[in-house]
Amino acid sequence: MIKPTEIYDLYWYFAAERQRIFYKRLSGQQCDFTEDPILKTYRFTNAYRASDRVSQFLIRHVIYSGDQSPQEIFFRTILFRFFNRISTWISLSSALNNVVSYANYNFRLYDEILTSIINGKNKLYSAAYIMPSGVREFGFSKKHQNNLKLLEMMIKNHVPERIAEMRNLKDVFTLLKSYPTLGDFLAYQYTIDLAYSNLECGLESDFVVAGPGALRGITKCFTDIGNLSPIDVIHYVTEHQQHEFTIRNIDFPDLYGRPLQLIDCQNLFCEIDKYARAYCPELAVGGRTRIKQKFVLNSKKLELFYPPKWNVITSRLAR
Repeated sequence: MIKPTEIYDLYWYFAAERQRIFYKRLSGQQCDFTEDPILKTYRFTNAYRASDRVSQFLIRHVIYSGDQSPQEIFFRTILFRFFNRISTWISLSSALNNVVSYANYNFRLYDEILTSIINGKNKLYSAAYIMPSGVREFGFSKKHQNNLKLLEMMIKNHVPERIAEMRNLKDVFTLLKSYPTLGDFLAYQYTIDLAYSNLECGLESDFVVAGPGALRGITKCFTDIGNLSPIDVIHYVTEHQQHEFTIRNIDFPDLYGRPLQLIDCQNLFCEIDKYARAYCPELAVGGRTRIKQKFVLNSKKLELFYPPKWNVITSRLAR
């Protein structure tokens, strides 16, 4: 028998409040997004992964900008997520005359550009995803050099073409995870990114992996999950989201009619783990007792662009 805690109620409150903040910021509101002191103080991702600023950039300017062949989509998508930093992509693209593609790829050239970014005292990598250095596996002294060699290896092994024929995200995940330095977390994140593309490799609703943060969040939300696995729990909340909001009298402003997907509910468990550190710091799980990143307003307007195959009409008012 599954046994929820008070944090499970907060899970649904957090999802709705974070989504309301998203719509307020989208409308151009610059302050007073929420009365919640924790959400005012600390940085959290959006309720929908695809709405986050970096994911929005990836979808619009990386995945759907340029050659739409499997090889090129894969090359751009994985290269971007290796660094997961918009400024890195912009600098790289600018140095390549705004054409980042496998057709013009040359290890020495890309290495020189990325090294010059470092020499200019700029960061290459986001702190959101921890990309292993790959020194042991590929032997180069610089992390980005090993990342490039990993990408070369995957393309030479025809991974893009194999993924384009899979039609199943679990198979995509399994293939990506088979490569050096790609564990469960990164392989799953890259799998979801490829699912945003026009590659017919599966849908977000096909498959989920519970990351470390989600596992901590599930532990805080339930004292007992019975015979369910963490993945079963994520499936349960995704399938029963409308009921869970309704019984708590929470009006959830969904994404223009699109409900939360497995990846979103997985991420929300990770975010509620963070939220709970401030809400009830005595409930320590996995040694994490504080939230590292403070909220800093990015006033740059976000123009939404979701995968066309979703048929999300962003001009429609949120309910």
